[in-house]
Amino acid sequence: MLEGAKSIGAGAATIALAGAAVGIGNVFSSLIHSVARNPSLAKQSFGYAILGFALTEAIALFALMMAFLISFVF
Repeated sequence: MLEGAKSIGAGAATIALAGAAVGIGNVFSSLIHSVARNPSLAKQSFGYAILGFALTEAIALFALMMAFLISFVF
């Protein structure tokens, strides 16, 4: 019974990875739109996009870490 609960918990923790993938898509979609509207700010917009990507990816890594902790530690 405990193994089943661990599997369900780890599966629920990995749902956040789908949200992070959508977030990364939104970041780069916004970058493309902003560069299309104002190409002179492409370098500054790219810097902001990389920051957004890094923060979104950090959330995904935390979610993956939680899934591994649930699966292998507890």
